[in-house]
Amino acid sequence: MAGAINFVDANGLRFAYLEEGTGPLVLLLHGFPDTAHTWDELRPAIAAKGYRAVSPFMRGYSPSGIPARDTDQETLARDALALIEALGASQAIVIGHDFGAGAAYGAAALGPDLVKKLLVLAIPHPAALKPTPAKLWGVRHFAVYKLPGAAKRFARNDFAALPAICRRWSPTWNPDPAEFDAVRATFSDPASLDAAFGYYRKLSPIPSASLRARITVPTVVFAGLDDPVAEPSDYRGAARMFENEYIVEEVPGGHFMHREHPEMFAERLLTHL
Repeated sequence: MAGAINFVDANGLRFAYLEEGTGPLVLLLHGFPDTAHTWDELRPAIAAKGYRAVSPFMRGYSPSGIPARDTDQETLARDALALIEALGASQAIVIGHDFGAGAAYGAAALGPDLVKKLLVLAIPHPAALKPTPAKLWGVRHFAVYKLPGAAKRFARNDFAALPAICRRWSPTWNPDPAEFDAVRATFSDPASLDAAFGYYRKLSPIPSASLRARITVPTVVFAGLDDPVAEPSDYRGAARMFENEYIVEEVPGGHFMHREHPEMFAERLLTHL
């Protein structure tokens, strides 16, 4: 039911999720700084095409449960696979953005029998990325967010850092301030905010096992033409990590392409379902 928050147990944690539609499962995984509501425009469009569209609040993002330890890549990948099974499906189309993209890549590598198709936004496959000074500067928050007190600094002045970081990653986006209400509500729980920063504390420059394996399921990656960090060539260069169909879709927008141009993005994505 649209708007209602549902709950399911998966991979040792209680997950909250939003759901619309009936039919084959489409699992939509969000990133940082975001929530399951990032898919509020796309979820009903997918449901209207005859699918069951489910967007969970990722591990540690309230009202999902708070994990006992910081979250690593392998846990995120296994969360996605466990959610597919907990939701009663034998397979799912998995869509991921930002940290949700890493979870989606990992899930497709670890459980190709559970992932029918993979659609990824804004993150080229991490194992294929070649660091350059410009890219390292673009992801400098990786280091900053690992520092002690990073979560509390992010929360200052009613989360003033929230629209600021989104402007940096999507420089052509001018969102309504209400776009960030859902994130502020989730991060108003200090434990949830700290858990979200735990993802960064566990980030490693060395790809984990699930990101070193080649992916055998059909994959579509969406590259934002206004993204200041990841360029379309980065996605094309990642083709070596995929052994099945691999399509690069270049779309308007930056890191948050699906929210910058929601109708256009939905139209492009739906052609791949």
